[in-house]
Amino acid sequence: MRVTIKLKIFLFLILFILTKQIEIYAILMLFAIIHELGHLLAGVLLKLKPRKLTIMPFGFSIIFEESGSIKKANWKKLLIATAGPSINFGIAIILFLLNKDGTENLIYANLLIAIFNLLPIYPLDGGRILKSILQMKLEKRKTEQILHYITNITLIFLTALSSFIILLIKNIVLILVLAYLWSLVIKENKRYALKERVYDIIEDSCSHKYQY
Repeated sequence: MRVTIKLKIFLFLILFILTKQIEIYAILMLFAIIHELGHLLAGVLLKLKPRKLTIMPFGFSIIFEESGSIKKANWKKLLIATAGPSINFGIAIILFLLNKDGTENLIYANLLIAIFNLLPIYPLDGGRILKSILQMKLEKRKTEQILHYITNITLIFLTALSSFIILLIKNIVLILVLAYLWSLVIKENKRYALKERVYDIIEDSCSHKYQY
């Protein structure tokens, strides 16, 4: 398994230290790692082999080697994607039922991580869940087109909403989260544009072939 580290993690760490919010960052990182361990456990239980692990500003990302039919692969991806948020919701429920003093921030952190990851933005878990469901019904290109539009519309709406909230509470954390999301989506948009060009080339070559 190949392991890589995103250098942005050090920039985020410095910013949280300078703004005296390192405790919040530490709590979020802890439960983000537990979140990813949920994905890892689900993948292992489904007999998939981890191919790549990337350490990122808000936890780490695991990519598994694909195996079996496309239909089975989609179901496995769906189960793996839902495993992470399920772990966070489970922890939040257990802490709530324990009703101990000082657990409010821990409950809030887990709910925040779960809800954040369930946003229909690819490559977050919500985007992966949506992609797996769409691929069970639609062809690959149509799936990617719908996912691309939903991802960008959701992020634009979230940016507008977060900008209003930032003006009210003036918290740098939201700015960092938005910057992180935009970096992910811009990268995916470039991949999407490249795939669309490839699809167009293939379609043009096929149409010319049938003309002769």
